[in-house]
This record gives sequence, structure tokens and C-alpha cells, in this order.
Amino acid sequence: MSSVHAAQETAVCSANYRVQEAKGCGNDKRGCYTFCVRKLIVNADDFGLTAGVNRAIVETHNGGVVSSATLMAAGTRFEDAVTAARSAPNLSVGCHVVLVDGTPVSSADAVDTLLGIRSAEPGKFYSSLSAFAARAMLGGFDRDQLVAEVTAQIRKIQSAGLQVTHLDTHKHAHVFPEILAALLRAARICGVRAIRNPFVPVKAMSAKLFKGKRDLWKRYTQVRMLHSFSGQFRQRTKRAGLLTPDGVVGVIETGSVDMSGESSSESSGYSSLLRQTLASLPEGTWELVCHPGYNDADLRAAGTRLVASREMERRLLSSAELRQFLEEQKIEVISYREFAEQSAEKFAKERTE
Repeated sequence: MSSVHAAQETAVCSANYRVQEAKGCGNDKRGCYTFCVRKLIVNADDFGLTAGVNRAIVETHNGGVVSSATLMAAGTRFEDAVTAARSAPNLSVGCHVVLVDGTPVSSADAVDTLLGIRSAEPGKFYSSLSAFAARAMLGGFDRDQLVAEVTAQIRKIQSAGLQVTHLDTHKHAHVFPEILAALLRAARICGVRAIRNPFVPVKAMSAKLFKGKRDLWKRYTQVRMLHSFSGQFRQRTKRAGLLTPDGVVGVIETGSVDMSGESSSESSGYSSLLRQTLASLPEGTWELVCHPGYNDADLRAAGTRLVASREMERRLLSSAELRQFLEEQKIEVISYREFAEQSAEKFAKERTE
């Protein structure tokens, strides 16, 4: 499958380059570039969830394509993750802000509007994303409490001696404007330069890939509906002075091995879907959201939806085949730290021209 897509991509790139060259800009790196200019940040979520997840993230960074990870400040294996991050200085570490399905870093009394109502587990956030979304859309969270909790999570990571290069949210909660506003304020307070763009590019959302797969189709339709917030996201992020990639991929595909029941056949599950999505990426800088891990007792006790799929992602992200595929597709893997540095250099160059 990958060779077919690679051939198609090469043909498109060659044709596009000839058009650019005919315009006299084939070698002009200042204002013209071809369709092949595609960069990919490979970010592993849930750093700090379990020791097995921590180990898998470092392994897929050292021996694979993972370039960045986001750390859960209230994760049960937070300290272990900090130690793991220190052993991998080239791994760009961000904050995986948790506001749903978790426990606050702040005292419960200080963030009472963020906690689940009539919860069987007092002192915890909403466990249901739909209930959280309804509260967020109705403005039911105190804005100052949101900012305070996000800031506390970032500060905990910074206090451990790690540079927080970027922010994202558990279950992509910042697709909702009220949550996004809190992250933007907290980022400015804490000096964080970049934030995940949680919206999937329309060109990478081919409906035919997900038809016939009930759970994947459900997630596909949800992602399509939430895409209506993407324009507002870009405007607000730009006004706040934060950097953000062009969007994310891997959101729909994640967990497909669990849901499809096809764990024994990588060609029909996550790997195949992901390769097709990556092959159709437009030009720009994109983020691949991934969840490598080990399917051990700690993971099974963590209450996460993603269990067996983390094993498959770990193997794929460490594979020579995926690295070769990205090279064939002319997709360059960078970290969030490199993304921020390159963006700053580009901005400085534009100001002097």
C-alpha cells in the first residue's frame, strides 16, 4: 500500500515542482516551495500515566520517530516520567493538561466548579467527556479557576526542572472555546510558546477510510462537526501570540486495533489507516498524536480506553518501515522545540526582508 501512495505522491510533487520552476521560483526558498514541504511533529500523549507508557515513549523516541511527548502533571507515574525525560534530552516535553477524567493538581476547594457534580468520586473532574462538553459550552466553569488549574499543572512540570515546550489537552478538551481561552492565558503566564491545533485537516479525513467501521465512523463524524471551531481557534491563538501547527492527524485512527477486532492484521487496522492519512497530508507542519505503551497490569488498571492498541503503536513507531515510509513521502519529522525555533527564525527573517 505504501509503495502505491509513494508513487502517487512523487508524481504529484514532480508535477508541482515543474510548475513552480516554470514560474521561475523552483530554487527560490524565500517565497516558493513545493507540495512536498511537509513536516510532522510526532507527539506521544499520556506521559506519566504508567511506567510502561513512560518506557515506551522513551523507546520510541530513542529508536523510532517520536519527537515530543506531553506529560500529565497529576499522572500516577509523574516522577518516573520526569526521570525518563531527563534521560532523553532531545525529547521535547509539553504539558498534557487534564481537565476531564482525572484529578486536579490544585486543592479541590480552589477549583470546585471544575469538579464532577454528584460524582461517585468526590474531588475529581468529570469522567464523561459529553458531560464536560455540555458544561463547557454552557459556560459552567469559573474562568479564573480554569486558568489557575492549567497554570498549576504547567508549573508542576517546570518545577521539576523540565522546559515545557507546548500544551495540549486530554481528550482534546481545548476544542471548546472556554477551555482554549484558559490555556492561552496560562501559556502566557508560564512562558509556553506553542499549543496543539486539535483539528484534523479536511483533506486527511477521507470518509471512505472509515465507512463500515462503526466506532471509527462515529469518531469521524464527531471530528467533522468539531471542525467548525477551527477558524476561531486560529484567530485566538494568533492574537495570543502562540505558535500552533496546521492541525493533527491520528485522532480518528487511534485505538482502531481495539475497536475493529483486527489486531492480528496490521494491514487492515491502525497502521494502514495511518499510512493513508499521512500520504494525503497537505503541505505545512502537522502533528501526529500517538499513544505508545506496554499492555501490562498497570495499564489495564488505569481505566484507559486504549490498551492493546498502545502495543501496536509502540511497534509501528519504532519500525524501520515507518521511517522509510516517511522518507518516501518526503515528510520531515521535527519536535515541538524545533518547530518553535524554526518559526522564530522565519519570523525574524521576514522582518528583515
